[in-house]
Amino acid sequence: MLIKLLMQLNLFDSPGRHKIHSNYKPSLGGVAILLGPIISLMLGMAFHDWVSLKYFFISLLLMFFIGLRDDILALTPKQKLYSQFLPVIVLVVLNQTTLNSTYGLIDFPEIPDIVIWVLSIFTLIILTNAYNLIDGLDGLAGTVGAITIATLGIWFYLTGDYPISLVALCFAGSLVAFLFFNWQPSKIFMGDTGALMVGFLLSYLTILFINSNYRLPVESEFKFQASIATAICVVIIPVFDTLRVIILRLRQGESPFHADRNHLHHQFLNLGYTHAQSVLIIAGINIVMIVLAWILRKQNDLLILGVVFAICLAINFVLKWAQQRKLNPDGTKNKVN
Repeated sequence: MLIKLLMQLNLFDSPGRHKIHSNYKPSLGGVAILLGPIISLMLGMAFHDWVSLKYFFISLLLMFFIGLRDDILALTPKQKLYSQFLPVIVLVVLNQTTLNSTYGLIDFPEIPDIVIWVLSIFTLIILTNAYNLIDGLDGLAGTVGAITIATLGIWFYLTGDYPISLVALCFAGSLVAFLFFNWQPSKIFMGDTGALMVGFLLSYLTILFINSNYRLPVESEFKFQASIATAICVVIIPVFDTLRVIILRLRQGESPFHADRNHLHHQFLNLGYTHAQSVLIIAGINIVMIVLAWILRKQNDLLILGVVFAICLAINFVLKWAQQRKLNPDGTKNKVN
């Protein structure tokens, strides 16, 4: 229904210089991604849980409308970034969604409140936009979002936080449904309406996981010894992809906000993989990292972060090597990002 409505209203995502699609397709898929969970939660969530999560829902709706505004009447990159501070500040200040310590990663004295707020705002903004940046391939953002949010939702259910688990799993189910229309060849894109909203939800759940896991008693079978490293394993795709392209842009003397075709999914497309194959490979990497976090759940942050860093370097090296071989089968060298 949404696709038909958007086509009648001529609300399309137009092809551009750094976009992969070559024809006009409806965007604003985030509208449907939001409506599904909202209806489900109205039917299945107790009123007092709505009240306890009121600031989260307010901030999520604010982020949704920012994405909606950008999809209908495009914002400049600075406008889009600055506008995100409103929902993030609502979540941090009013909902107290903050990173409260170093969680054993380093030995550090008590952190002042202002530093906690700044660090929390920075984390929410970065992770929200990191997820938004991977939305460049049919099915990619939806698949990664479904995997990560479902993983966190299951963990919250197993540890007894049922309201947060219900929210997470409703959105994960909505993303799975969205993939039926967004898988190659896609009929609709989630747009910034969906990508900013889902990225914001993911960043919120990630901070909640870090705090909740850190507070779990040692004897709990679902406790991860390394809260920060485990969270990074779950959201590894947007984190790895964003850090990778920022480093490449800085090395080339370009702005970190400069759009290009150096994202992880571009590298798989350059090797000749289809959209669907690229998505499945990237999703497989995400799942492997989550399983690795579970296997190493009794290890410390530094060990797990070292393993994750080594795996990411290996992936980057293999991609460069494979593209070099494809471009120069005779063995001569040529620069590949």
